[in-house]
Amino acid sequence: MTLPVAARRTRGSVTAETAAVLPALLVVLGAGLWAVSAVEAQLECVDAARAGARAASRGESLERVRGSALSVAPAGATVVVTRSAEVARVEVSVNVRPRWGASLPGVTVHASAASVAEPGVEW
Repeated sequence: MTLPVAARRTRGSVTAETAAVLPALLVVLGAGLWAVSAVEAQLECVDAARAGARAASRGESLERVRGSALSVAPAGATVVVTRSAEVARVEVSVNVRPRWGASLPGVTVHASAASVAEPGVEW
């Protein structure tokens, strides 16, 4: 049995189309994984800022506030603690780079939390 001429011309076209689309699918997958890691780092920064703000509201020292925030923050994060007469503010930021592409630019995620001193606590 022989195939018609039109069917013979299209044999293997699915393989060629798949080979052309596969790199694009890998790029989309990589970008999706990078976005997930950036969101994960953002959530860790939010948790770290809240932990630092809770410690500050209890009247702990700036070093302990910074330490409690860094213990929850992602690796390489920076923590800035500022206190005014009534409010303490903790800011956490980190630069997120894809693990598979160290030469690609990073995305900086940032979170902050503020707290008022508990009754009886003086800074």
